[in-house]
Amino acid sequence: MTKKMFICKRFTELMNFIFVYCCIVVVYILIMKNIIKILILFVCCSVFKAQQTEVSVVKYEDLERRIQQEKDKLLVVNFWSTTCGPCVKELPHFMEVNTKYADNEKYKMILVSLDRLADQERVLKFIKNKNLTAEVLLLDDIKRMNTWIPRFEKDWDGSIPVTLFYKNGSKIHFNDGEMSKEDLEKTIKENLQ
Repeated sequence: MTKKMFICKRFTELMNFIFVYCCIVVVYILIMKNIIKILILFVCCSVFKAQQTEVSVVKYEDLERRIQQEKDKLLVVNFWSTTCGPCVKELPHFMEVNTKYADNEKYKMILVSLDRLADQERVLKFIKNKNLTAEVLLLDDIKRMNTWIPRFEKDWDGSIPVTLFYKNGSKIHFNDGEMSKEDLEKTIKENLQ
């Protein structure tokens, strides 16, 4: 084999190696792009799946039963409305805290909307727009407010927002008015064990 043939053979091998290497890099880049796309799709689906697609309409008795079903948990129940400025203002803090504790099986948050039944579609749009990940119920029992409000808390005058905390099915804390993220988190930490 001559020196020229040897160099040509080595050059061909080198070019083949570079070609294969480039193909591997291109395939790797395409795979990584697809993985990133798949991850983005997964995250988006998870977020949309976490949001409700319909709002359950309940009466007072249904809500009372729902609270009693969560006996083994610290249950945070927030009464709010889409037309209540302080309610809307505090909801992002509630969602931050809810996300933080969502994986804790001893914790649950329920948002009880006091909007009118006729505004159910608006409530659903609000849930989607504000990315509310906690369970949302629409309490359609306005005619009996004077009956059920004192059953939740004797000192509650009916104004919102209001947040109640239950542990083992019993009320342990009542917060009348807007609740800061710090106070919400403090109350949860003190009672979540």
